[in-house]
Amino acid sequence: MDHTRVRYPFCIVWTPIPILTWLFPIVGHMGIAMSSGIVRDFAGPYYVSEDDMAFGKPTKYWQLSPEKARNGKNGWDTGVSEASDVYKGRTHNLCWDNCHSHVAYALNTMQYEESTSWNMVKLCFLMLVHGKYVSFGGFLKTWLPFLIIAGALCVILILLHAL
Repeated sequence: MDHTRVRYPFCIVWTPIPILTWLFPIVGHMGIAMSSGIVRDFAGPYYVSEDDMAFGKPTKYWQLSPEKARNGKNGWDTGVSEASDVYKGRTHNLCWDNCHSHVAYALNTMQYEESTSWNMVKLCFLMLVHGKYVSFGGFLKTWLPFLIIAGALCVILILLHAL
């Protein structure tokens, strides 16, 4: 990992989406990195960005093993490239065909862990379990807005209850 240059070889990366993540901290934007560490993410309709995630630099990453992809490193890069090419031709839908779906497509194409059953729900859960924050600042960027909102709501409820 090279946090300074934002290079995450063989990783799934994640960053918060303003407002959405503030309310639901496990929901965010996902991308997948090539063997070189360059991140690709389905950033909007007909657009897969390269090295410029839609909502900012990754705050979390989950490093995977290239040897678990069919054909190793080459299979990994082929899977990410093919998924990106396919998603450059798709519209974006927040609930059904989104950045998580793009990553799942890449993993299914490379048959990561001999599986073709990767999906956005599975990836959301696994990122929650296996994801590591890039720094304490990444942790704060993810959780601080939620904690402020939750704290404010608690104060309001306490004040309303006291009336």
